[in-house]
Amino acid sequence: MATDSWAQAVDEQEAAAESVNIGSLQIKDKPEENGKCLFFPDDKAAQSLLNKLIRNNLVNNTNQVEVLQRDPNSPLYSVKSFEELRLKPQLLQGVYGLGFNRPSKIQETALPMMLAEPPQNLIAQSQSGTGKTAAFVLAMLSHVDPNKRYPQCLCVSPTYELALQTGKVIELMGKHYPEVRLVYAIRGNKLQRGMKLEEQIVIGTPGTMLDWCGKFKFIDPKKIMVFVLDEADVMIATQGHQDQSIRIQRMLPKNCQMLLFSATFEETVWNFAQRIVPEPNIIKLKREEETLDTIKQYYVLCNSREEKFQALCNIYGAITIAQAMIFCHTRKTAGWLAGELSREGHQVALLSGEMQVEQRAAVIDRFRDGKEKVLVTTNVCARGIDVEQVSVVINFDLPVDKDGNPDNETYLHRIGRTGRFGKRGLAINMVDSKMSMNILNRIQEHFSKSAVTTHARTHTHNLLYTQTVASS
Repeated sequence: MATDSWAQAVDEQEAAAESVNIGSLQIKDKPEENGKCLFFPDDKAAQSLLNKLIRNNLVNNTNQVEVLQRDPNSPLYSVKSFEELRLKPQLLQGVYGLGFNRPSKIQETALPMMLAEPPQNLIAQSQSGTGKTAAFVLAMLSHVDPNKRYPQCLCVSPTYELALQTGKVIELMGKHYPEVRLVYAIRGNKLQRGMKLEEQIVIGTPGTMLDWCGKFKFIDPKKIMVFVLDEADVMIATQGHQDQSIRIQRMLPKNCQMLLFSATFEETVWNFAQRIVPEPNIIKLKREEETLDTIKQYYVLCNSREEKFQALCNIYGAITIAQAMIFCHTRKTAGWLAGELSREGHQVALLSGEMQVEQRAAVIDRFRDGKEKVLVTTNVCARGIDVEQVSVVINFDLPVDKDGNPDNETYLHRIGRTGRFGKRGLAINMVDSKMSMNILNRIQEHFSKSAVTTHARTHTHNLLYTQTVASS
């Protein structure tokens, strides 16, 4: 679908709206339609950006790193401190300035490979918050020759928002290395025809990067030493990006170091990675597996939406809740419930898919800081958000897919918002019909739980609670 310019779908995504100034760089505003952001909850790029915005520290990942070396006979190095990497002093200052006291799990193994001479190619899988952005940024800054005033490193991101997030890391890590400069290859950054870039690092989206290398010749691709392709799983989900990324890679010299990162490794992502990165080393850092073992699960029998709300009020009257997350199936129900809870005197935050990503991040930050005690949300908040004070998760509506079948994965991610950080959690499911009871039974069956049920009645509303206990 790609043309000499970028694909139509990419053009729409990057379509210039109003421009705003960031330093001397012209960057477009968020794409909007009728005043609403075009990102939706199932938008992988939006979810990735949200994860970056709300992460204020590294994920405490206890899983092991799996390494597949290109040459299994070569020694495998790992480092436990940044001093072992023999970085330039100004880069070491930048690393510590970013808050890294010692390398994260993926950095321990990936950095020696990325900084090796001769350069080694790398395909790495890791979730958000593992320090992989800082790792490839450090690799780019280390390989750059500041005395050469032309692009030497390219970094491609799926959207301009994600490109800007990576750019912030480059600027912070390179704070004490002013000789190295950065430019953004995004649609809002207009350059005069015929000019040659003097910045050593270029970060941007695939369509614009392809045009700058090919049609406009702002960049000489034969001089590129490092090519980073970030968020590969998000990249291939956007029409046109995969083809454009491959076309950029084909322009680069054979000795150019290729670094590809992805949160997931489905077959489509793996096939794409193999086309982009020849003879790679491979690092896999598995996601932390969410478990039901530390979470007590209950359900409450009701007859209507209003009765579910009354049961919710009774729950708040019966137990002490630090913070709670309440999941609804639709934005309409979430809005109604947030209003009702506010009228009852609760400090409520509302999160739903039509909000811009930055707005969602601001709501989550307020909730994390304890400014609101209740977060009412749709599935936009079902994964990736860790708030230590969340003691209860309530499924006001049980999760179902577009066909009305139980969405087991979403159920796991939802109730996984409690029982984190080694603590016990509580999940309460609202059941208001035979259909929702059937959905809950099928969810229980999916997770292979043998149910031992105990009954207790609330003193205030005579509602039946049923506890499901896992038995081996």
